[in-house]
Amino acid sequence: MKILVAVKRVVDHNVRIRVRPDGSGVETNGVRMSMNPFCKHAVEAAVQLAEAGKADEIVVVSIGPKASNDVILTALAMGAHRGILIETDAALETLAIAKLLAKVVDEEQPDLVLLGKQAVDDDSNHVGQMLAALTDRPQATFASEIKLNGSELEVTREVDYGRETIGLPLPAIITADLRLNTPRNAALPMVMKARSKPLAVRPAAELGIDLAPRLVVENVSPPPERVAGRTVASVSELAAIIVADVNEMEAI
Repeated sequence: MKILVAVKRVVDHNVRIRVRPDGSGVETNGVRMSMNPFCKHAVEAAVQLAEAGKADEIVVVSIGPKASNDVILTALAMGAHRGILIETDAALETLAIAKLLAKVVDEEQPDLVLLGKQAVDDDSNHVGQMLAALTDRPQATFASEIKLNGSELEVTREVDYGRETIGLPLPAIITADLRLNTPRNAALPMVMKARSKPLAVRPAAELGIDLAPRLVVENVSPPPERVAGRTVASVSELAAIIVADVNEMEAI
């Protein structure tokens, strides 16, 4: 079985997000970048399937600037076999990303495609579902458990009312939730070994997809700073403050 895993390079989740002074977006220059956390769970799921003897090849693909090589190398160090970088400096919308991935799926013909359920930079939660529609494959989103039985998958999903277990045939698309597994930290020998694994770089224009944006971001602004709290002397004082706040909200 061949598995294709899509990964995204984002601002590291431990970094405090800063908006550019001109309001054009989030500051990324000089900021630590890393693999999207949900994508890392997708890579770990693929590696675990390979270690269990249920997958023969893991191909990792990322779409973005040349610097996105680092997240592919991270995936290769975790245990993936080869990587593909679809190189572009453009800020792509989710539909364009899904169409590029659909081209890769058509060329690679993987039995299973794994993605993070969403990226922590835009939280769109679009690409997995769009890719399933474009490739006409069954999908299971928000996966917290994956079991492979021959050519059938059993996927447990995190949903609003709890957990849902569904079955679907291969080939399929699955998006990973944080509860799916605990991603490994690659040891130094694996990091060094990753640099010798195949990594193909292809310009996005080569795939013949219209990458023109359909939306215009007019302005990005940071949330207002939280007002500092204060200590009250008694419960009655606290109750009076709450009543005053409620009255003020009702007046609005």
